Amino acid sequence: MKEWQDFLSAGVLVLLRVSGLFVFAPVFSSPAIAARIKAGFAFAISLLMTPAMLDRRGGHLELGVTTVLSELAVGLLFGVSLTLLTEMVLFASTVLGMQFSFSLVNLIDPVSKVETPVMGQLFGWMTTLVLLGAGLHRTILAALLKSFDAIPVGAFVMSQMSGLRLLHMASGIFLAGVQLASPVMAAALLVEVTAALMGRISPSLPTTILSVPAKTLICYGVLIGSLGLWPIFLERHFDSLLNAAAQLLTR
Repeated sequence: MKEWQDFLSAGVLVLLRVSGLFVFAPVFSSPAIAARIKAGFAFAISLLMTPAMLDRRGGHLELGVTTVLSELAVGLLFGVSLTLLTEMVLFASTVLGMQFSFSLVNLIDPVSKVETPVMGQLFGWMTTLVLLGAGLHRTILAALLKSFDAIPVGAFVMSQMSGLRLLHMASGIFLAGVQLASPVMAAALLVEVTAALMGRISPSLPTTILSVPAKTLICYGVLIGSLGLWPIFLERHFDSLLNAAAQLLTR
């Protein structure tokens, strides 16, 4: 009887950590996945992990407010750290939308029911394809399993430094987003400077009318040419966010 009580208690705590991760983690948190599928997948993963958690030392298997909040904090911190990757891509798409003269072009996402920039949807799909193609969704699950080695069930204590580190990580999405959009931004700036110089040399030329389609076409060409670097860029930042999340939970 005692063994079954420990198994059920550990299973509930593991499910809380897995569920917290699935709320924010890329790919798994996608609104395109039905809620019942997410719930079933989280339950299946928790059921497979629970027997291994019973043998870990340092854990607290008793159900209580402290242990429940501990597991929720681990899952949410882990998921929020990884979702910064998608937020970085969304910021880059917003910046590029201004360069493409699409700053006022927004669409209603049929999945999330939220108005998003047209470039944001395109970049979001590309990011998901890169994550799936590189197998990073399996890396997330492997990191989740390793988190039980670093932090046993119910043993995590939220500190002030954890929140400050998470805030510092969130501030990095702006720099990363600008880096991702920098090739297209440089091309757009070059077109603007060229159009301005042509306007000064020959004021009769309709540079204002010609610069918009020229900038759009050139920016599209540069964007297509830079797509080959996207997997490397996204995988590198994914690894850095994963390591930062590990440090956030272990220190």
